Amino acid sequence: MTSPYRPDPTRPLPTQMPHPQQGYPGAYPPPGYRAPPAPVAPNKGMGTGKLLLIIGASLIGLCCAGGVAVAAIGGAHRTAKGAGAVPAATGEPATNGVAAAPTIKPAPAKAAHPKLGQPARDGQFEFIVQKVDCGKATVGDEFLNKTAQGQFCLITVDVKNIGKDPRLFDGGNQKATGAGGVKYRNDGVAEFYANKDSKTFLDNINPGNSVTGVLVFDIAKDARISTLELHDSPFSGGVTVDLD
Repeated sequence: MTSPYRPDPTRPLPTQMPHPQQGYPGAYPPPGYRAPPAPVAPNKGMGTGKLLLIIGASLIGLCCAGGVAVAAIGGAHRTAKGAGAVPAATGEPATNGVAAAPTIKPAPAKAAHPKLGQPARDGQFEFIVQKVDCGKATVGDEFLNKTAQGQFCLITVDVKNIGKDPRLFDGGNQKATGAGGVKYRNDGVAEFYANKDSKTFLDNINPGNSVTGVLVFDIAKDARISTLELHDSPFSGGVTVDLD
């Protein structure tokens, strides 16, 4: 029996025993074979947690830098607006967000109306109101007359044809206005009696000729006429004469 502490001369030495290689079980590698390099062990000095912290810090730095740049651009834009800069798109001065007050244009001054004794024109006629005589209870004579409902106002008017064609002056085209805008229509029958001595008053007036007649309005006893609107035809614009 061989002692366990002494080598068996019949068994090969360890250096003479074959060592199978990976991929070549039970055989030695062929001639010229080079073993692959040993894998490099990972760096144990930087773990996954540290890598994530570095990436997060980098992203935060980029965001902060972008915010600073945007704030700087916005401040420059507000400074330009505060200095009264003119936007290139509209060409209008900046108002710092405050709506500009609307421009109020003054109302055009109204032309003064002609008064008693002054010429006033409408169409082919030139008028001059000579006088106003109110408070009449009747007009006409003892045979042909008319009594007023309130009082008669007699308005004497000169009418001249300044056009090139004959024109009829009709009392029915004339209008009177009292206080508060009250409108009055003429009284045709009373005018017939009031103008019996001037029959040409309601006739055609040829160019260059003038006639004088009386317009009659029947108004309340406590009323008064403030303006007279004179027309050369039913469709003309008319001219207003102040009687106050």
